[in-house]
Amino acid sequence: MVHQGMTWQHRGMRKLPFTFPLSPFTLPFIAALLLAGCTALPIDTTYTARYQASRAEFLVIHYTHQDFPTALKTLTEQKVSSHYLVRDDPPTIYRLVDENRTAWHAGVSSWRGYTFLNARSIGIEIVYIGREEEPLQGHWNEYPAAQVEMVVKLVKDIVERHKIPKENVVGHSDIAPLRKMDPGPKFPWKRLADEGLIAWPEPTEVARRLPAFEVQLPDVLWFQDRLAKHGFGIAQSGELDAATKRTLMVFQMKYRPARFDGIPDAETAAILDVLVNP
Repeated sequence: MVHQGMTWQHRGMRKLPFTFPLSPFTLPFIAALLLAGCTALPIDTTYTARYQASRAEFLVIHYTHQDFPTALKTLTEQKVSSHYLVRDDPPTIYRLVDENRTAWHAGVSSWRGYTFLNARSIGIEIVYIGREEEPLQGHWNEYPAAQVEMVVKLVKDIVERHKIPKENVVGHSDIAPLRKMDPGPKFPWKRLADEGLIAWPEPTEVARRLPAFEVQLPDVLWFQDRLAKHGFGIAQSGELDAATKRTLMVFQMKYRPARFDGIPDAETAAILDVLVNP
């Protein structure tokens, strides 16, 4: 039995700078405080809502433009990060950020009306140097085949688990065309299309529509409108300005990497039209 005058010190507890009179009325309160301090909040997970989805709505693919040691140091110690880093030699996948947490990889970005995609995307960085200087139409290094296989498997795994739509599997250049060119013209987008992971223009349909565009090329506003409908955040100025040419270059780099000069032409129009109006 605890007597009214008993203190913490009298009961052999750690000595405190004060005494605290105990009584039968204060014991339940103290017990509750001790219990709250040493146990997790009790949450019942018996029930699950039917209508829910992953927070990851987009998958963004990058290249590091750095070798592995430098890229690893950058992505783990500086104010940029990515969920995954895929090494070139030996091909290895590193998880740097848990998928349930935000990584700082997208920056100022826009796609299909959504902006600042960090909070709703998963980022993959690929160790790849690419091209170091202008002109961008010059020689680009190839991605190693074994590394590509790792990337394809990783993309497929993420897309399937998070149910990411085909149109939301993008490159850094798609969501920030005025700033970025990664993953570049050598990235195997067609391979991802063959795996059913991204949308791709049907070649026979492109060939069917091409002659009409060769006879009459649409004006710049038409290209800007279709680029916006495809997903790019692009102003509808009607002028072939630097931003429009850069966005066209990024689009061509992905879907027609043999020539990506940013100039509107019949083939680009046919590819863009098929993607927007299958």
